[in-house]
Amino acid sequence: MTQYIPPKKKGVAHLIAATTYSLGGARRLFKEEAARHELVGFILVSILFFLAGVSIQKHLAFFVLFLISIALEALNTAIEEIVDVVSPTYSTAARHAKDLGSFAVFCIIVVNFIYVCHVLSTCWL
Repeated sequence: MTQYIPPKKKGVAHLIAATTYSLGGARRLFKEEAARHELVGFILVSILFFLAGVSIQKHLAFFVLFLISIALEALNTAIEEIVDVVSPTYSTAARHAKDLGSFAVFCIIVVNFIYVCHVLSTCWL
């Protein structure tokens, strides 16, 4: 018995399908509390940057860092989802995979924090 594989979409249909998949991923991601915290942090810092008179270039750089943060959070969530299916019982390898994904998110949060501190220190000093 062969499995039915739908034909690949091309052109505009492919673009629409890819956008639909991405929006589904975003909906799934923002069910995660960590992603919602990152979004709130981005909004609060953006307001702070606006009030401090930060340049548009520095706002844009912060937006790019936020997108990288959200992308890493999405990858971390994907790793956790896959690990939970593949290894439903405790496994050292599964724990390591989850910890490494979490560490990647932690690193970009540190980068964001350093950037925000740098920008605000140059505005206020």
